[in-house]
Amino acid sequence: MNDNNDPLLVIDSFSGEEVSQNRPTKRDLLDLFSHARSSATPLFIAAPMVRYSKLPYRLLVRALNTQITYTPMMLAREFKNSAQARSSEFSTCRSDRPLIAQFGASNSADLLAAARIVAPYVSGIGINCGCPIRDQTALGIGAALMGRLDTLVDMVSTLKTALGEELLVEVKIRIHNDIEYTKQFVQELAGAGADVVSIHGRRIKDRSGVVPADLDAIRTLRSAIPEHVYLVANGDCFSLDDAYRIAKYTGADGIMAARGLLQNPALFTGAHITPWSAIELYCAYVSAYGGNMKFQHVQLALVEMTFGLLTKQERQLIRQTRNLDQLYEFLNKYYILRRPGQEFFGTLTYSGFRR
Repeated sequence: MNDNNDPLLVIDSFSGEEVSQNRPTKRDLLDLFSHARSSATPLFIAAPMVRYSKLPYRLLVRALNTQITYTPMMLAREFKNSAQARSSEFSTCRSDRPLIAQFGASNSADLLAAARIVAPYVSGIGINCGCPIRDQTALGIGAALMGRLDTLVDMVSTLKTALGEELLVEVKIRIHNDIEYTKQFVQELAGAGADVVSIHGRRIKDRSGVVPADLDAIRTLRSAIPEHVYLVANGDCFSLDDAYRIAKYTGADGIMAARGLLQNPALFTGAHITPWSAIELYCAYVSAYGGNMKFQHVQLALVEMTFGLLTKQERQLIRQTRNLDQLYEFLNKYYILRRPGQEFFGTLTYSGFRR
């Protein structure tokens, strides 16, 4: 465990070993990207999502053909300064890899300090430059960095110099109104040492679900990024067919899904709605690894995941449960909610439907 008793590390209950005994590496990610490019088959990636991308969700999508996951965006300044923030925001286990820790930061010093703390447990560090939430941009983080190229370049360069041998460096951006400036933007990030650039195909003021992702812009930016830098496309992936279509059109090495994967964690298996077995797995992972999660966040995730399994009214009733026992009891009214060790637990072909 950590010498300073900082509660950052989760012991994997299946192996009984600490993560640090088999430390993840940058190579875990680079090998995946290299194989994806050589085989012309895109990597399947779960986007960082506030509230949702905690350890139980990451383990769930990993079990359902997602190859790379992210933590939710963590505030670098709070993460470096507060053990309580670290305990609340980050947990992991041996099965949770390769993992990228995404940070919101306004300067290189905060980012590097936070990255050093989490470095033994992840394969990469991501810098969030796309979050448009006003509370975040007011702090100079998220989408605010789309207008602060010099600061962002310094962040990438600082990470690369200090930790580049250990960790992959990724930057997630949006598109500027001026696509020519966005070309310069990504080229300077590449020159500073970014290994991966992830592009959300919308402008800062574009709303997901209202404005379609601009795949033409991502395609244009692929030609502007040096070949040694990998490209991930983000936006409007709601099916496995979407993933292959977007990759073919844009030339992206990986496809990142957010809303689609939240509503259907089995998206990358080709399933069209969440299999009931995925709900069982998620509940089991929450019970085993959800100690630092708010109950309300589990509720919200299950409201999303049960789209197509329960009616709209039934899904809203999930919000009326008050604890995990009530939540599991509610779900068990409609489906047989099996637990680990029971017959058919987690079996994709067995529905468990009671009605």
